[in-house]
Amino acid sequence: MRKLKQSILSVTIITVMMFLSCSSSDDGGNGGDAPTGTLVAKVDGASYQSMEISSSATIASTPTGQSLLIVASNSDGNAFSFTIFGYDGVGTYDFDGSVLSAVNVGSYTETAVNLSNPANSTTEIWQAPYENSYVGSLSVSEETDTHLKGTFEFTCKNLNGDQSVKTISDGEFNLGIQNN
Repeated sequence: MRKLKQSILSVTIITVMMFLSCSSSDDGGNGGDAPTGTLVAKVDGASYQSMEISSSATIASTPTGQSLLIVASNSDGNAFSFTIFGYDGVGTYDFDGSVLSAVNVGSYTETAVNLSNPANSTTEIWQAPYENSYVGSLSVSEETDTHLKGTFEFTCKNLNGDQSVKTISDGEFNLGIQNN
């Protein structure tokens, strides 16, 4: 009888540990370690971190549901923006050009300011998706009334410029949230 109780206890402990250690792609995964109020990433291997004062997430109600808008920029004039249509809280949202309606969009922007002649400043935008295929995703791992936390990765293309492609990796965000 004692061995039966020990066996049942062992099976129960192993089962609980298996459930706690598993994660689903639908649950938004790990939220990352971005400092509060910022977005961090690697852009073609180079580190990027936004400023808290110019980084936010907004959940907007639309006639067709909710949309998530994220904007985050740094002091160098570089920025990320994301638009997620059909936002439904914690989960993973793909950047997939093969979707026929409400395509989620991620972009990375670099602005070169010409201080001696500001009119000659330039802005280049790399956008995802850029073809009719999957190029990455954004995952929301935590949403409260005051903040949104998650991760992202994607490739993006300069569609109106030199057609170059940038790889965005190790993306994390921990942003203040606004509801509209």
